[in-house]
Amino acid sequence: MRKKERAILCVEALEKEYPDALCSLTAENPLQLLIATRLSAQCTDERVNKVTPALFSRYPDLESLCEAQVSDIEKLIYSCGFYRSKAKDIKEMAIKIRDDFGGEVPDSIEKLTSLPGVGRKTANLIMGDIYKQPAIVADTHLIRITNLLGLVNTKDPKKVEFELKAIIPGEKSNDFCHRAVLHGRAVCIARRPKCEICCLKDYCKSAPKG
Repeated sequence: MRKKERAILCVEALEKEYPDALCSLTAENPLQLLIATRLSAQCTDERVNKVTPALFSRYPDLESLCEAQVSDIEKLIYSCGFYRSKAKDIKEMAIKIRDDFGGEVPDSIEKLTSLPGVGRKTANLIMGDIYKQPAIVADTHLIRITNLLGLVNTKDPKKVEFELKAIIPGEKSNDFCHRAVLHGRAVCIARRPKCEICCLKDYCKSAPKG
């Protein structure tokens, strides 16, 4: 079976298993999703979702974030880890969005990655969830699972992104990433995979045979 054929079968299997391909981060607008995604680096989505309500209540819009004291942001996001660099990035990205992008979260990978603290993973999430463009969010679950499936053979996030873009239908790509995260948390768990109940076991090169 060719890699692209196996990729499409994996997409279909995950669609059946997880009909609702939703982002785990809670956000009401593009700016909130951008900030939540920055906070999720080296932190669980569950923890981020506990922190952001107070943050977004204190700073409900772009201008309030631009005027915020970094030390005050630090206090609100402390439990997310790396709070100093994250707080600095949040304020600086708000200022850049205001000054360089007319107050709107940018709509291209190149513009998004020009923002402080925003890499390709975050940029792809925004492009897929907000702007409904083909996107591959190369997070740890996606990288691990697609390597196990034999769809990629690299741990480099950028290489994973481009290799998957070549074999995953564009209109399916963003939801495939969300479903892979759900699957990685529920079934294909790093240290204790539940291969016997995995919806991908028939296509997985790493699953026990027989």
